[in-house]
Amino acid sequence: MSAQTRPGHNAWLPGLLFLIAGLLTAPLLHAAGDLPLVTAPAESVTVPVERILDARIEAVNETTVSAQISGRVSQINYDVDDYVEKGAVLLTFRDKEMRARFQVAQAAYEEAKTDHERMQKLVKQKLVSKSDMDKAASRLKSTRAKLDEARENLANTEVRAPYSGIVVKRHVELGELARVGQPLFTGISLEDLRATVNVPEDIINTVRRTKQARVIVARDGEQGVNAASLTITPYADPATHTFNVRVNLPRGEYGVYPGMFVKVAFVIGEQRELVVPASAIARRSEVSAVYVVDSSNQVHFRQVRVGRQIDANRVAILAGLTEGEKVALDPVKAAIYFKEHPAAKQAPETRQ
Repeated sequence: MSAQTRPGHNAWLPGLLFLIAGLLTAPLLHAAGDLPLVTAPAESVTVPVERILDARIEAVNETTVSAQISGRVSQINYDVDDYVEKGAVLLTFRDKEMRARFQVAQAAYEEAKTDHERMQKLVKQKLVSKSDMDKAASRLKSTRAKLDEARENLANTEVRAPYSGIVVKRHVELGELARVGQPLFTGISLEDLRATVNVPEDIINTVRRTKQARVIVARDGEQGVNAASLTITPYADPATHTFNVRVNLPRGEYGVYPGMFVKVAFVIGEQRELVVPASAIARRSEVSAVYVVDSSNQVHFRQVRVGRQIDANRVAILAGLTEGEKVALDPVKAAIYFKEHPAAKQAPETRQ
């Protein structure tokens, strides 16, 4: 039997031609401009080196509001653990007597004011002496002072919160007769908070020099609030050999309250680290990886060792990448592309 008549001799030829055609056209379908993945390079940047210590949140302002007048408590509007807005009425005293005194003082002032105005006209007409005019002016001044005092005493029948905060103790009961200076409420402000931390002596000089810290308010250790200022005690505790540092938070809502434990990160130096966008990290169980796109638009699924969170958008890479390599910013989209385009991918790899 001749070669031309052997059964199946050229049966593989169409498949081979199809495979060659596929290999020739695949790179053209996924040229650099057509790759549907947004990438970003791994960059080496200078980042701060931090020492993280345990701290506790406390209120900067803790105030006890006292009675400015003597009076019987007629109404109590807040109790322990209640949140109070600045200027809110905490309690009121019976104001009948104070209101009556205010009305008397107001009437006396109006009368003195009218008399003073009349005297001014008579002086111009030279019908009264200057001494009479001086007496009218003195009386007007005296009645104005008494009116201001009566107005203030009437206002003090309503005890208002000096700032927004939480009531931590109530010292008075409804119907009680309060005296001037008697404590009424104790409250703490939520507007001004700080974290207190004991800093070891080996870094205290660096902390004094840099004066940079952030309060870590999230449990995952990523979200931090930069300190508005630091207050450092000038001496060490003789028992612990640590320095008390108060890290003042800027005003704002951070989800922390007095008494809570947090962590404070002090800047003690700087170093170079390789970073990538946090969105590029693909996490599968305990494995962290990225999709690397090389210069030929081939996609590599590569395991990496992730370091600390640099900021809200970037993470450090300890191993698995080199500076300049491009990673896909959307791991989900990259995974779909990786599976659907075998001609544009390579086998998963791991670098140490």
